[in-house]
Parts: sequence; C-alpha cells; structure tokens
Amino acid sequence: MVETQQVATAARLLAHDTFDSRCPLRPIMDRTTSRWATLIISALISGPHRFAQLHQRVGGISQKMLSQNLKALARAGLVAREVAPTNPPQVTYSLTELGTSLSGPLTELIGWFGRHGDELLAAQEHYDSRPQSQPG
Repeated sequence: MVETQQVATAARLLAHDTFDSRCPLRPIMDRTTSRWATLIISALISGPHRFAQLHQRVGGISQKMLSQNLKALARAGLVAREVAPTNPPQVTYSLTELGTSLSGPLTELIGWFGRHGDELLAAQEHYDSRPQSQPG
C-alpha cells in the first residue's frame, strides 16, 4: 500500500500537479498570472516594446514593479530582453515563442473580464450591500 502511494505521489509530481504545494511550477504560475504580468504579456502581443513604452502602456505600474515583473517573465522564458549596443543602450522586450503561446489564454481571460464586467461589478455591489453577519 505504501509503495502504491509513493508511486502515485511521484506520478503527481512528475506531471506537475499544481494543486500539490510542492509543485515547482507554482512560483512560476504565481508570477506569470499576476495582474501586472498578465498586462505586460498582453501589451507585448502587439510586438516589441522598450521599457518606457511598457511603463506608459500598463497604467498604474511603478517602474520598480515593471522591472521586477519583466525579470520574472524573462526568467520563466516568456519574455526576451534584447540590448542594442548603442549609447545609451536600448533595451527592448518581446514575447518568446513560449510567451506567445501563453498570450492567447491570458488574453482570453482578460476578454472574459471585459465581457462579464457589469455582472462582476453588480455581484460585488450586491454582496457589499448585504447586512454583515455576526462572527462565530
């Protein structure tokens, strides 16, 4: 019985079971599905962008947060960073092939929010207008 359980656990881990707290993909999934990462990837669908262009395109993101997210996305293999040998150096960001394959599902998710925005806001308003229940 114990051996069967070990085999099942090994199979789950080998298959990248993201429901398992030990799954090595969880940190990558967390970083690439954040609000900022999703918007950065979506912005890069239209083609390469320089840092300032991305900063302007993704409203509300700080330069520090943009830099951190770009590094995380590059580390995950989703974004390529190219430095042109100019003075000062020009850095351009673009989606890798892997990033492009993720951009479709992420864009669909953003579209879903757009299509259901009124419903989501109405549900939130309805929830917030209910009397607060007593704790415990």
